[in-house]
Amino acid sequence: MKNTFNIQDLVRDTVKDLKPYSSARDEYVSDGSEMIFLDANENPFENGLNRYPDPQQRSLKTLLSEEKQVSEKNILLGNGSDEVLDLIFRAFCEPNQDNVITLPPTYGMYKVLSGINAVENKEVLLTTGFEPDVDKILNTVNKSSKIIFICSPNNPTGNAFSLEKIEKLLTNFQGIVVIDEAYVDFSSEKSWVKSLNKYSNLIVTQTMSKAYGMAGIRLGICYASEEIIGILNKIKPPYNVNQLTQYQALKRVLDETLVQEEVKKILIERNILTKELEQLSFVEHIYKSDANFVLAKVDDANKRYEELLALKIVVRNRSNQPLCENTLRFTVGTPNENRKLIAILKEIE
Repeated sequence: MKNTFNIQDLVRDTVKDLKPYSSARDEYVSDGSEMIFLDANENPFENGLNRYPDPQQRSLKTLLSEEKQVSEKNILLGNGSDEVLDLIFRAFCEPNQDNVITLPPTYGMYKVLSGINAVENKEVLLTTGFEPDVDKILNTVNKSSKIIFICSPNNPTGNAFSLEKIEKLLTNFQGIVVIDEAYVDFSSEKSWVKSLNKYSNLIVTQTMSKAYGMAGIRLGICYASEEIIGILNKIKPPYNVNQLTQYQALKRVLDETLVQEEVKKILIERNILTKELEQLSFVEHIYKSDANFVLAKVDDANKRYEELLALKIVVRNRSNQPLCENTLRFTVGTPNENRKLIAILKEIE
C-alpha cells in the first residue's frame, strides 16, 4: 500500500515561505564553452581552485543517479551525513514545539542534533533482540511528532532491521521516516532507495565514509522524493560540498569495481574475526552483523578495553549505551590488522 500525504503539511512555515539564496553559479551554468567569468567576485588567477564549486554537484549526481537507478532530482548531497540530517531537522521541526523519535541504542548524532535544534527527542528502546518495538513507537507518537530516525544496519548493534517492521512504520506514521543506511553496502538486505516511489514520507541517507572509504572528504547523500529534495535545497548552504570533495568522490564512484572488491574483502574478514572471537573465553556473545564491524559482549568491557589500548589496539567500548552493557565494538580492519588483533586477544585471554 502506498503511503500518500501532503508533505507540505510537515514543512515549517518559515521554510515554506523562504526564498533560497541564488548564487552566481546557480544563475549561470556553464555548458563547457570557453567563457570569461566575471560574475562571482572570484580571484581570476587560475590555480585549479579559485572558482566556486558547482552548488548542485551535477556531475557527481549524474553518476550516483546511474548507479542507484534514481533521478538526479531525488538526490541531495551534503557535507557529511550529519549536515543532511541537520537540514532535515531544520526543514521539518519547529524548535521548542515538535519532537522526533529515536531508537536507542543508535547513532548518537540524532540526539545531538535534536538538542542543537531545540527539538524534543522521544527515545523508544529497541527490543532485547535489537529490533524496533513498532507498537510502542506508534503509541509514543503524538501530533507534534515529525520524524522517526531508523539506523539500519544499526550502529552500534550491527544488525539490519526487519523489513516488515519498517514497512509498518512507513505505512502508519503520518510523518517522515529517515532510514540511515551508512552501512548498507555490507548487508545482504536491499537498500530502501528502491522504495522511494512507494512511500512519500521516506528519506534514505547514505555516505561515502564507509564502503567507499572516503571518510576524510565528508560527503553525505540523501535520497528522497523530488518534493522533499526541493525543500532541503531551499535551506542548504549554496556551496556546501567543496570542489576537492566533488573531485575525489567522482573518482571513487567511477572505480566501482575496486569499491566492491574492498567490500568483499571486508565481509570475508568479518566472518574470520567473528569465528575467532567466538573461541575466546571472555567473549560471551557475538551479535549478528550486517555492517563492517562486530559487536561483542565480554566479561568486563572496561578491563578489556584498557588491556587492548595498552597494547596499541583501539576499539570502541559501547557499554554506556542502552542494552549494550559490557560490549566492545570491533571495526573490521585489514587482514594484517585483524591478525594482530586476534593474536593480542588470545594473549590477554
